[in-house]
Amino acid sequence: MIIIPAVDIKQGKCVRLLQGRMEDATHYSDDPGTMALKWEKQGARLIHVVDLDGAFAKSAKNFDTILHILDQVSVPIQVGGGIRDISTIEKYIAAGVSRVIIGSEAVYRPEFVKQACKLFEGKIVVGIDARNGMVAVEGWSRTSDTRAVDLAKQFEASGVAAINFTDIHRDGMQTGPNIEETAALAQAVSIPIIASGGVATIADIKNLCKIAAFGVTGVITGKALYEGSLDLKEAIRISAAA
Repeated sequence: MIIIPAVDIKQGKCVRLLQGRMEDATHYSDDPGTMALKWEKQGARLIHVVDLDGAFAKSAKNFDTILHILDQVSVPIQVGGGIRDISTIEKYIAAGVSRVIIGSEAVYRPEFVKQACKLFEGKIVVGIDARNGMVAVEGWSRTSDTRAVDLAKQFEASGVAAINFTDIHRDGMQTGPNIEETAALAQAVSIPIIASGGVATIADIKNLCKIAAFGVTGVITGKALYEGSLDLKEAIRISAAA
């Protein structure tokens, strides 16, 4: 299981949100590229980048900032937020992004995800963000009537590289990840699951390692790193030894 630092971008700055609320943003850096490089130097093998403005505007809004991150780091990055069409995916892949995350459109247009998987083999990740087990869309501003596990099952044979699974109630709250729901999702599908939301301490990393055998291949962590409650080097060491 790999530890994946998150770099969330709002108006070109590195921030973290509480439960996805744009009005509850904490500013951490004016330079997301420097922040991504910091995590790479501490051992990160993949960086998770979110265009928060894009998620709400339904189109990419921080492309230049993401280009800057790509210039700063040598490890792969995965990007999500406002990805609604093939041309946006092409633009990111051509720029050097390793994996592109499709969120809301996976609910609205599952065929779009399947088409993207065929065109960009191994480079498409589905982002499933859940509130009480139901998928949230539009930058988490609306909860759909689709169960997270049902959405995941739709993509079993599509070639999706991974599913990023976020428990919204825990995101940015540092209350611990939702181990039970993450494990249940991982057991329900054969697609690798990347856990997200609630990680606060090394104990949380150890708990996630216990369900790695179910297919949980990574964990995204943001606020815990920025606030200093989780040491990235130690988390990497623990996960590598598990």
